[in-house]
Amino acid sequence: MGITMEARPDAGETAGGLQAPHVVKIGSLYHMFYGDWENICVATSEDGKTFARCLNLNGKTGMFSEGLGNNTRDPMVIRIKDAWHCYYTAYPNKRGAVYVRTSKDTRDWSESKIVAFGGKTGTNAYSAECPFVVELSTGEFYLFRTQRYGENAISRVYHSHNPLDFGIDNDGEYLVCSLPVAAPELIKSGAHWYIASLLPSLKGIRVARLSWSPKAN
Repeated sequence: MGITMEARPDAGETAGGLQAPHVVKIGSLYHMFYGDWENICVATSEDGKTFARCLNLNGKTGMFSEGLGNNTRDPMVIRIKDAWHCYYTAYPNKRGAVYVRTSKDTRDWSESKIVAFGGKTGTNAYSAECPFVVELSTGEFYLFRTQRYGENAISRVYHSHNPLDFGIDNDGEYLVCSLPVAAPELIKSGAHWYIASLLPSLKGIRVARLSWSPKAN
């Protein structure tokens, strides 16, 4: 189909900055959450193909940000109990962390909270890339968090019973394993799980079956 959306500076978006679209169907509408390199924005669609931006009263698309120059980006949204949770990354003071905000309606969002930071993943600007959270079973949450791309890609996986806390400099309690992939996203189809991730060349996406196993002692 070619390019279907480009940044709109007149709506407050950074020229050339649209990235990391994440689509969730809510009721009859598809909601596409995306970053504009400074803010998290949303657009909606009836068919999942043609999206219209949701503008604020000031005519801008940005819903929230961790501040100018901190590269708020990589949103993913999941429903947990009675609230939508938007996980994303940013790097105030060049220290990357995973943040979350919650909402009842996907338009009005809470203040941000850091849910993962530091540990073996490091604290540089790119140590908390592409966060993705799944609830494997009730109250069992897993956070996938990327540190490196390309031939030596690595993402680490954290487990928690609290979706608002995956460890702040606390690997011992939360870190499960590392995977040789970048920007992983998980999909459940029927009884099967799949993992999608970037190709080492960064020029495409690969998909593989995923199984869950007890952690070895």
